[in-house]
Amino acid sequence: MDISEPKSITVPEIALIAATRGAIGFGAGLLLAGKFKRERRKVLGWALFLSGLASTIPIAMHVFAKKHASATWNQTGH
Repeated sequence: MDISEPKSITVPEIALIAATRGAIGFGAGLLLAGKFKRERRKVLGWALFLSGLASTIPIAMHVFAKKHASATWNQTGH
C-alpha cells in the first residue's frame, strides 16, 4: 500500500472524514477551553475526541482497502 498514490473517494466519504476531524478538533477544544464547568468539559471533550479518533480507523481502512482492491483488480487484467 503506497499512501502517496492518488486516492478516489466519494463526497459522502469526504463528509464522513471531515465530520470525524471536526469531532476530534471540537473535543480537543473543549478539553482546553474554560467555557464549561471543568467536569462537564472533560466528559464532553473526551467523548468527542475518542469517538472521532475511534471512527478514523475504520474510515482509513475503508479508503485504503478500496484503493488497494482497485489496484489489485487492475493488475490482474480485470
